[in-house]
Amino acid sequence: PSPPMDSTRFVRPLEEMDARLDTFPRLLMHHAATRQDHPATREKDLGIWQTWTWRQVADEVRSIACGLAANGFRRGMHLAIIGDNRPRLYWSMLAAQALGGVPVPMYQDAPAAEFVYVLNDAEIAYGIVEDQEQVDKVQESLPQVPTLKYIYYDDAFNPAKTVEQVRRLIESDNVAFLFNMLGTAPNSAVVQ
Repeated sequence: PSPPMDSTRFVRPLEEMDARLDTFPRLLMHHAATRQDHPATREKDLGIWQTWTWRQVADEVRSIACGLAANGFRRGMHLAIIGDNRPRLYWSMLAAQALGGVPVPMYQDAPAAEFVYVLNDAEIAYGIVEDQEQVDKVQESLPQVPTLKYIYYDDAFNPAKTVEQVRRLIESDNVAFLFNMLGTAPNSAVVQ
């Protein structure tokens, strides 16, 4: 007979998980703890530079992750992210990864047929979009994308979980991103 299995060997202490800087969310948490008030993200808006510190970015990512988790987003799910290169969309990528999900960035100016293909191919149930134009385009795809259940944009998030609950979900063996290379073939090539 085999010796009894020690189930505690599969549980990592939070301190040990935090010590490994092998995922983007862990790197963010590390910088938020060690460089709290240093600039992390900058964006020029109407000619004026907007700056977010590492602590502010971590708070934004936590809010997005908690909102997604409160609506059922969990490990292994794919999150469509559609819009221009804006801070909140990058933070959404980190939020998906923090929950063990896979961000699927999409071209905001892609034709509807390509939207439908990517949304179905990745079995997208959740999408974060930049603005009303993207909401309208995704809603237009709804009849052809039966898995899509949630579309968020801007301030549609409601923090529900504690930092510790979210931190415990982060694993380094998660797929970091799922990129679709549209326009290269009849159907997209997927790169992990």
